[in-house]
Order: sequence, then C-alpha cells, then structure tokens
Amino acid sequence: MNLITLGANGQIAKIVRQRILAETQINVTSYLRNAKRLGVPLNDREKIVEGDVNDYDLLVKSLKGQDLVYANLGGVFEPMAKNIVKAMDAANVKRLIYVTGLGLYHELPAKFDQWLEASIGHETMEDTRRAASLIENSDLNYTIIRAGYMTDAAEIDYELTEKGETFKGTTVSRQSIADLIVKIIKDPSIHSYSSLGIAKAGTDGDSPVYI
Repeated sequence: MNLITLGANGQIAKIVRQRILAETQINVTSYLRNAKRLGVPLNDREKIVEGDVNDYDLLVKSLKGQDLVYANLGGVFEPMAKNIVKAMDAANVKRLIYVTGLGLYHELPAKFDQWLEASIGHETMEDTRRAASLIENSDLNYTIIRAGYMTDAAEIDYELTEKGETFKGTTVSRQSIADLIVKIIKDPSIHSYSSLGIAKAGTDGDSPVYI
C-alpha cells in the first residue's frame, strides 16, 4: 500500500509518519513545502517530496500510484481542497483523510459554537466550511476529521461523534488524532464517507476545557 501525506511537517503528521513507518510495511510519500524540515527519510519505504499543494502539476505527479491521501494542512483551505479533489481525480486516487477543525456544521452546543465563531472569525470558519463541502460533494471516499482544540498531552484518549450529532468535548491530544488517522490508514475501509468529530470525553464547556 502507498500513502501520501500532504503537509508532512505538521505536528500530527509527524506522529503519523513515525507510527506508520514503525508499525506497518506501508510505503510513505511525505509531501511538504520545505523538505529540509523533515531531514532524511526515516527508512527506505519513505520518499520526501518538496512541493506546494497548490502546485497542481506536481501534486498530480506525486499522487499517481498512491492508494490513500492524508491531508493535514494550514492556511487558506478552499483553494487547497479544490486542488486536492481535482488532482486526486486526475491521478485516479479515491481515498482521502482530511483533518480540519470543529464547528463545520454549527454542530457544537450553542454557547461553545458562539465562542468558536467569535474566536476564529466568521470568514475563516466559512473558508473551512467551503473546503469541507468541496470534499463532501466530490466523488472521493473521504473521512473528514473535525478536531477539538489540540493539546500536546502524552495520551490517547478520545471519543468520536458522527455528522448530525452534537459535538462532544472541546479539546483533544494530537496523539489521539494521530491514533485515529493511523487506524484508518491501516484499514481504509473504516469510516468511509464520514465526517467525524474527535475530542476527549469530559472536556465539555462553553470554551476549551483542558484536563
């Protein structure tokens, strides 16, 4: 199996990279804007590609032969999502894991939803929503992961909510998000065509709760 990670220098992506290369025989392509940040490949199953997700031609070239795309990006999301969908179709790759934030559907409890919209900013949230909508309305087999506010806690402790359910919790460790991603990479048949909320149980509140 061949996996490509878009945004491979992200904190979660680096956890996933280490675990996949250590725990599986999957071949990994790590795609990022500045290859020096990752250094040398961790082993002979990893290939490092320097490139921008907005570089359509390079993205299509890098996607060819891949079985699964894991995108963990920052910035303005709508054009990146549009490029990813278009490039995956051109390269005939259908499975996508896409990590984003919570609040895509105003699925949070009312006070937390209001706090989030005010804190992040409406237009930033709308950009995130448009990007997710592009993916959900594509022909890709996607898993969108809507993550709570992230912590560096050395723990794997999380619960999931489906689209249409009220989001539970407010915060989650990066190790927990990485664990969910690793599980899907190991078995891409799970969580197909789904949008999952992820947070630590017991962290409910009107703003992020850290325990």
